[in-house]
Amino acid sequence: MENSQYDFKRMMPGPPASYTCLRTPLPLEVDGNLDKPAWKVAPRSERFVDLVTGRPALLDTRMAALWDDEYFYLAFWVEEPDVRAHLSERDSFLWLENDVEVFIAGPDCYYELQVNALGTIYEVFYIWQEALKPGGYFDRPEFDLYRRQVDVLGGYQDSSRWGRHPRGRRWAFLDWDFPGLKWAVRVEGTLNDSTDIDRGWTVELAFPWKGMEVLAQGRSLPPGDGDVWRMSFSRFEALEAGGSRLEPSAGWALNAHGVYDSHIPECFSRVIFSCKEIKV
Repeated sequence: MENSQYDFKRMMPGPPASYTCLRTPLPLEVDGNLDKPAWKVAPRSERFVDLVTGRPALLDTRMAALWDDEYFYLAFWVEEPDVRAHLSERDSFLWLENDVEVFIAGPDCYYELQVNALGTIYEVFYIWQEALKPGGYFDRPEFDLYRRQVDVLGGYQDSSRWGRHPRGRRWAFLDWDFPGLKWAVRVEGTLNDSTDIDRGWTVELAFPWKGMEVLAQGRSLPPGDGDVWRMSFSRFEALEAGGSRLEPSAGWALNAHGVYDSHIPECFSRVIFSCKEIKV
C-alpha cells in the first residue's frame, strides 16, 4: 500500500456514515454551551470509531449538526479525563496535541478546520492541482499561487500521501480563512491540570452559508431538502504509555477510512440536509 493508489471500496471497513441534518427554527448563539434546547433535541451521532479499523474509540466523541437560512451549525462532545491544550497561536499545528477536526468537501476542493481545547483554530483550503487552471472556477485572487501562502499536500510536509490518491497532489492555501466563521469551546474540568479528573470539552461552530460559495461550486446554498454533502468529523488524541508518547496519535472519526489519512473526500461521511425542523 506504500506506493500504490488508494482503492476506496477495498480499504474501508464499511460504507461512509450518514447523518441527517435537521433545521433549527431559531438561530443559535455560539458560546460553546451545548445545554441549549436545540442541541438537546438535535440527533446526536454514534460514538466515533478508529480511523483505520472502525472499532469503537477509546474515549467517547460525538457530533451533531443543525442548519438555518444563514448558518450550518456543528457541535462536538469530547470525553477527556485530562483536558490538555498548549498551542495558542492561530494556525498552529494542532494535530501535534489533542484536537477535533472538520473537513467539508466540494467537487474539486475541500476545507479543513481544527480546534483545540484552548479554542485555537487551524484552517486550510485544498484544491486538486488539476482543477486550479486559468479561466477555471478557482481562478480568483484568493487562490493566486504567487501571492498567497501555499504548500502542496504530498509535498515536503507530507510526502507519504503523494501517489496514493488517484487525483494526485493538492494545493494547500494556508492563509485562507472561512469568512464569518464562529466558534467557541467550553472545558468541563480544569485545563492542563492532571491532579483531578475532567469530564471533557465541547466545541460549537457556525459556518455562514455565504462563506461556502467556493465549496459549493454551483450547488444551492443553503442546501435543498435531501441534498447530500460530504464531510468528515474526527478527533486526534495524543496518548502515552510507560511515560512515552505513542506515535502516531490516535485518530477517531464518525466513520473509518481504512487507512491513517484524513484527506480522502471519497471516505467522508454523508450529511443529508432535511427541511424538517427540530422542536424546541
